[in-house]
Amino acid sequence: MRRRAFIALFGATAAAWPPKARAQQPVLVVGYLGSASPMAWAARLKAFNQGLSEAGFDDGRNIAVEYRWAEGNIDRLPQLANELVGRNVAVLVTPGSAPAALAAKAATTTIPIVFETGADPVEAGIVTNLRHPGGNITGVAALTFETGPKRLAILHELLPSAELIAVLVNPAAGEVVGRQVKDLQATALQLGLQLVILRASNDRELEAAFVKAKEMRVSALVIAADPFANSRIKDIADQALKAALPSIFVNPQFTALGGLMSYSGTIIETHYLAGGYVGRIERREARRAAGDSGHQSRVDREPQNRQSAGYRRSDLAARPC
Repeated sequence: MRRRAFIALFGATAAAWPPKARAQQPVLVVGYLGSASPMAWAARLKAFNQGLSEAGFDDGRNIAVEYRWAEGNIDRLPQLANELVGRNVAVLVTPGSAPAALAAKAATTTIPIVFETGADPVEAGIVTNLRHPGGNITGVAALTFETGPKRLAILHELLPSAELIAVLVNPAAGEVVGRQVKDLQATALQLGLQLVILRASNDRELEAAFVKAKEMRVSALVIAADPFANSRIKDIADQALKAALPSIFVNPQFTALGGLMSYSGTIIETHYLAGGYVGRIERREARRAAGDSGHQSRVDREPQNRQSAGYRRSDLAARPC
């Protein structure tokens, strides 16, 4: 089954961001604010670094990337964002999470921010306008949250006799998960399915959720996309496998860890694009550090070796922005 990704690119104002004096820093520093964990995002990190490399930057060679990981605890994001701002990073990148982007946005109005999220950035409050995000923020939206109904439909297609489907959600994620649940409930009504909501925002609740799923004899599991679920992707895959519970998630790494299926927009692709965005901003900062304060025109293009990275443009349906 072919996936179709919905990708929106932002950043027409990137060239007009205010200059920052960093002549004292021979190696520019990138702040990376991750809402999950390095293990959960291994494939995404590889794609991000490839995007950086193709833009001419490699961690440890001509830039330094400082990582901060919330490990699924979104309450830690503001503190971690402030730590990176305190390091006077050249760029602050917030891949894979609307809460991380919002934390970065609250922490600085001068450092360029590159977000990457599966949520609608306008609905999430990251930007106010798709065409003109404005300020110091730019980024990529994969809109993976909009694929939740499709994940439920895929499970229904695989298990047509299943009537009771569990949805695992993190109540601490607020509207990020709330909208997904509403969309899933609407789809369940159309398909004649009954949903049961399992809530987990910590490890104890996650274990209890699977106990409840067994007690209720649910037939399958849909995992809502959020930072906590991403950070516990292996635990969720292990418990679903142990319970013989067919499950589907947004993260493609889920199947490699033992989960049955994954379906989403191309989140690996969007991390790759975010890396390229950061690289372009780093080039501008490097020129300014060398004494060239002139603005440069910005040109978007497809990388020459996208094919070698395993990315196919035919998999993408560009969303007007």
